[in-house]
Amino acid sequence: MTSAASSDAKAAAPKKDPWELPDVSGMTVGVLGGTGDQGRGLAYRLARSGMTVTIGSRAAERAQQAADEIGHGVRGADNAACARESDIVIVAVPWEGHAKTIESLREELAGKLVVDCVNPLGFDKKGAYALVPEEGSAAQQAAALLPESRVTAAFHHLSAVLLSDPEVEEIETDVMVLGEVRADCEIVQALAARIPGMRGVFAGRLRNAHQVESLVANLISVNRRYRAHAGVRLTDI
Repeated sequence: MTSAASSDAKAAAPKKDPWELPDVSGMTVGVLGGTGDQGRGLAYRLARSGMTVTIGSRAAERAQQAADEIGHGVRGADNAACARESDIVIVAVPWEGHAKTIESLREELAGKLVVDCVNPLGFDKKGAYALVPEEGSAAQQAAALLPESRVTAAFHHLSAVLLSDPEVEEIETDVMVLGEVRADCEIVQALAARIPGMRGVFAGRLRNAHQVESLVANLISVNRRYRAHAGVRLTDI
């Protein structure tokens, strides 16, 4: 086929519907930091949607206690077992322990789809402010520490209060998903879409993760001022 004919064939091929996402219902999701507020909330929502969920902690007993409180079939394990037994691993640990936790699980996370939702933030009398990691963002730090994993970034702007509230049926918000491989991002988008009210939206490569992570500092200010649990909703898509 000539180059001109090849170009014509590409132009004629129908574009894929960006909302056509894979079925992730058979995958197991692990949540590192699943005993913290954000991790527990995500584990609860994903398990409530029918996903198989394991939460991880440094101590398996602590993880199982939190899993029992969450219910919906969630199980607890130590971080290594959680990472090893899961298809998708969400990193929801505190920023202060981010690098150490990830580095210690490099072997268990090899080949896994890792979703980093950590927000590097500092706090002082003026409120929350964004920190800039040496690598550029928490997600880029994860990618540097996990060269054999498929690292994406997502779930940064969700209210732990709303996630954990059983009276809240739907959470009307968008989840910006970033990564180097579109197919991996689509899996994470589909995972977000399992939660009623949420949409997973592709938002670029990992080099753009810093501004997504740092936006949380602004949302904290919004929520304090208006006594709300604001998230992000993108228009015209």
